[in-house]
Amino acid sequence: MTKAEIIEKMADSAEISKAAAGKALAACLDSVKASLKKGQKVSLVGFGTFSVTKRKARKGRNPKTGETIKIAAAKVPRFSAGKGLKDAIK
Repeated sequence: MTKAEIIEKMADSAEISKAAAGKALAACLDSVKASLKKGQKVSLVGFGTFSVTKRKARKGRNPKTGETIKIAAAKVPRFSAGKGLKDAIK
């Protein structure tokens, strides 16, 4: 499902315009991004939890040349599905 399809479903379900649904979705996603950037967790009960974890620096290999390279430490987003989402998929 694409972002446009989500906006269309939101507009139909909430009986609002697609423009309003697009603004609502953008505001929601921006809020999630801002919270994660601050290092906060975002929990949506019944859906899941978004969080940020730290990945250590490590050694890797360039598949083209085979030489060893250093991969820098990084912060990465994580998502853990909630019980409601898991049950809905079963």
